[in-house]
Amino acid sequence: MLHSYAFSNYQSFVERVEIDLTVNAKTSLTDWMVEPVCGDRVSKILAVIGHNASGKTTLLKPMAFLSWFISQSFAVPIDSAIPINANALHTKEPSEFECLVDFEGVLWRYVLRCTPQRVLHEALYCKPKYFNYVFIRDWDEETHSYRVKQKDFGLLPKLAVKVRQNVSLISWAAQYDVPLAKRLSVNNVFTNVNFSGKVSVNDQSLYVAAEHFAFNPTQKAMMNKLLSLWDLGLSAVDIQEIQTNPIDAPEEKAWLPVGKHISNAKTFELPFYFESSGTQGAFVLLSRLLPVLENGGLAVIDEFENDLHPNMLEPILDLFAHPKTNPHNAQLIFSTHATRVLNLVEKSQVVLVEKDPDCISDAYRLDTVQGIRNDDNFYAKYMAGSYGAVPNV
Repeated sequence: MLHSYAFSNYQSFVERVEIDLTVNAKTSLTDWMVEPVCGDRVSKILAVIGHNASGKTTLLKPMAFLSWFISQSFAVPIDSAIPINANALHTKEPSEFECLVDFEGVLWRYVLRCTPQRVLHEALYCKPKYFNYVFIRDWDEETHSYRVKQKDFGLLPKLAVKVRQNVSLISWAAQYDVPLAKRLSVNNVFTNVNFSGKVSVNDQSLYVAAEHFAFNPTQKAMMNKLLSLWDLGLSAVDIQEIQTNPIDAPEEKAWLPVGKHISNAKTFELPFYFESSGTQGAFVLLSRLLPVLENGGLAVIDEFENDLHPNMLEPILDLFAHPKTNPHNAQLIFSTHATRVLNLVEKSQVVLVEKDPDCISDAYRLDTVQGIRNDDNFYAKYMAGSYGAVPNV
């Protein structure tokens, strides 16, 4: 599980911001929390709220980036830039990232400092009792090479110093069958955020979701059950396989979603691009949430309620609350403009984001606001501007 992550000098954020999912033991225990994991009580959900252009999407990007960098950066071309942007006024300074997770029963801390051109510092620490380094990698500007220290990491030193400047040492080591690196580099973060921002629901995302469900029948059955329960007018979603180029490349196939409806005891089919935007959005959203719920991991979703009815927010969040639908304590971090979520969660499960007149973003957890009380009406006080992070209108 993710305990926290932090970053600095990244897009609209300059100073270090820490996003903490651990919860004080005095906080009322809810189904959206896990008792203690490696010593900490950890939240399974975190809502990110703020006005338009405050930096909410940017706040979500670091975990999507770190997941990609650790698991897939080996695959990028040798001359590719690392896909990050420092703050526009601090482009000559590196960006920094950090995350704290529990894995295989112990805490791990990963640290990265880099520019788009190269990794400057990368380190992994493990805490059976105290944090000890597993590896530390530093760029030597004089020799234009890396100094790498290892302790039980398992990568041959001659391979470690050859790590490319735009690749994580974990991703690099996984290609050489280092057991720990292979386990750490398994991607368990599902998101609709990339370097550019939110990935919108479009024809391509529908095809990707359909392909996912075509190869995951258990999740397909759950998707059909949920969409029917949420009364979207569907009896089921059929996934149909087609050949995209039957003459020249008969092996090339694609999967198309087709909505099945019942009217007057008769069934008819509707191509999915004729379905409502809400139905399409729920279908794609479930393709990102159900893998995490079934196997464990983290979902990072921007504009969670986009195209969905506000009343669907709570049923979807409830999937993360109950052991039957979330047996591996999967987590969800999401941004939303549906501020009614403030009536559903604890104040420790809300992060507020705002941007100052100099276009610098900041973020803070709701429970750090001075004078806030457990019995406050968080929604009413937020809408009244008591906590900040509201638009000036």
